Amino acid sequence: MLPVMDPKAFIDVLRTQGERLGDALTGVALTTAVPSCPEWTVRDLLLHVGGIHRWAATVVGEARGGPLGIEQPYHIVPELPADDELLGWYRDGHAALVRTLERAPADLVCWQFRPGPSPLAFWARRQAHETTIHRVDAELATGRPTPVAPGLADDGVDELLTCFGSSRLRADPEQTLHVHATDTGGHWLLRIRPDELVAARVPGDVAADVSVSGPACALYYALWNREPWDALTTTGTTVADLAATWASHVGVRWG
Repeated sequence: MLPVMDPKAFIDVLRTQGERLGDALTGVALTTAVPSCPEWTVRDLLLHVGGIHRWAATVVGEARGGPLGIEQPYHIVPELPADDELLGWYRDGHAALVRTLERAPADLVCWQFRPGPSPLAFWARRQAHETTIHRVDAELATGRPTPVAPGLADDGVDELLTCFGSSRLRADPEQTLHVHATDTGGHWLLRIRPDELVAARVPGDVAADVSVSGPACALYYALWNREPWDALTTTGTTVADLAATWASHVGVRWG
């Protein structure tokens, strides 16, 4: 795993994954479909991530005390770039976010939209995974994605399950789901209740109504709804049924 909430480690991930995203889309037509983001093209992907990076850099760089009132992240800029400038615009925003996070003080005080040990730790982690999962989208638009390192994937599963995911999963009576990353030893228990979903990392195997297990990278891709669940194993239900339920009930919001 990455050092627990170490901002520098996550900033390094953000730098590397963001550069790879740009490299993956170099020379690719902006009208190319992004299969992991239905109805998106490469143009939409670059606008979204380029906007997200500028939005995050503004919150951190200005030490904003509250959210920005924008409908889409790319609305943060007064004018969008022309198509032939879009990839460069994305790269500029990515580089600016990396610099902003590197220069931010450890005791930064600013708004954050999910829990975290500090605002800097939250924003570095969130943007590392935001960029990593969209790097996967970029590579899926042109072929197959390269794997995510087990430690980073384990942390991405943890972020999705315990602090970032938005879920409409409900069950009455309560049902439990155990998630196990077989190569990192990561374990999570989800309690699906009539009015909420509660998830936490747990130290080891636990009894649960349903379980899903597999390598951390496969879990990362599947739980973030990026790739099929073919590399995963389930008990208590079929892989197909759990995958369908997850895809229709669990997602993430950008802000």
